[in-house]
Amino acid sequence: MRVAAALIAAAVFAVPMAHAQAPTAPAPTAPPAVPEVMPFDIPYGTPINLDQAQKAIMAAAAEAKKHNWKMSISVVDPAGNLVAHATMDGTQYASIAISQAKARTAALFRRPSGLFQTAVNTGGSPATLSLLALSGGAPSEGGFPIVVDGKLIGAIGASGGIFTQDAATARAGLETLGIH
Repeated sequence: MRVAAALIAAAVFAVPMAHAQAPTAPAPTAPPAVPEVMPFDIPYGTPINLDQAQKAIMAAAAEAKKHNWKMSISVVDPAGNLVAHATMDGTQYASIAISQAKARTAALFRRPSGLFQTAVNTGGSPATLSLLALSGGAPSEGGFPIVVDGKLIGAIGASGGIFTQDAATARAGLETLGIH
């Protein structure tokens, strides 16, 4: 009986001791180097005008029509304000707000909206934290900044198909403005 009591007492005292010897935390790693140049530091230019915006939309719509894609296409100024918009017949209604959000994302963050899609899908880098500020934006391919003479004048976004179709549509709008 004394042996059983001693074994029980030893077990009761041994369990907390086992938990007290938890593995140590890994050593902290060095923080990443701070770059000297800011990424996506595109200066602002004179905002896109209505004629340019409509020209981009018409080229994007022509590309979509060639493939029988039904698209919503939006062009915004550098502040993300809508300049022009078109919705092709039969386009799903959700794409109207999404094309505007993709264009707004590209303008406000001065980078393609698809970079945010990549960050979300890969669980990526510290850039993933940028998504916390993506109010009214869209982390999906299909939004591109419009940069003329090295200056941001607006952005174009397309939605209605899968992300690769959206991107091809928006790129066609850029190309008509001489941007590749």
